[in-house]
Amino acid sequence: MIRYIDHKLMGRGKSDWLDSRFHFSFAEYCNKDNVNFGALRVLNDDRVKEGEGFGIHPHKNMEIISYVICGELTHGDTLGNRQTLKRGDVQYMSAGTGVAHSEMNLGESTLRFLQIWIIPDKQGYQPNYGDYRFDFEERRDRWLAIATCVDNAKSAAPIKIHQDINLYATLVSAGKSIDFEVAIGRQAYLVLIEGDALVKTKYGEITLRGGDAAEIIDESITIEAQSEAHTLLIEMKKP
Repeated sequence: MIRYIDHKLMGRGKSDWLDSRFHFSFAEYCNKDNVNFGALRVLNDDRVKEGEGFGIHPHKNMEIISYVICGELTHGDTLGNRQTLKRGDVQYMSAGTGVAHSEMNLGESTLRFLQIWIIPDKQGYQPNYGDYRFDFEERRDRWLAIATCVDNAKSAAPIKIHQDINLYATLVSAGKSIDFEVAIGRQAYLVLIEGDALVKTKYGEITLRGGDAAEIIDESITIEAQSEAHTLLIEMKKP
């Protein structure tokens, strides 16, 4: 099964410094029929004006991943970490028993990043932080493994979190295609970050534009890029 999600119909939060698309219920967007997709609880597409950002605020018992699309994201937290990440870089934080952090745009242009929250497999983990700077071309016409479960020794993903998920990114060149198998008993959430693509299954196809998403359950897909297609995919066990 595959379900198309139009970015124009997503929840939205907008102010003079922030423009967000909410894939799931968050802040002022409250939809009891769209709270999560398996362990994926939050996926916000945030655009932050230069000199602005999210000041220090707390988190607890959540696995948090930030994927930078453009601009600069400066993270600071009560664990003593402070780092600035750019396009294609990723930072994660296992909030566990409690941590506070800030996410600021101290650069000279708009920051766009995906803010992803994943429900951990249990509560009470020790807080942890990490970040990775990937060569953007590492995802060219291939799936770049970014995050996986701490117990998955087979994955090359450098980020390990406390949940049975696998997070990948790809940049499919215009006119090319890439496959992904979603096994029986598994599901995936796909976000077309930039570009245009057809997502095909054995039962049909859907067209995605930049910002659109799709839920995929028990089904393999082929992504055919109509223009260069920058894509994020989060694969996980079904509830």
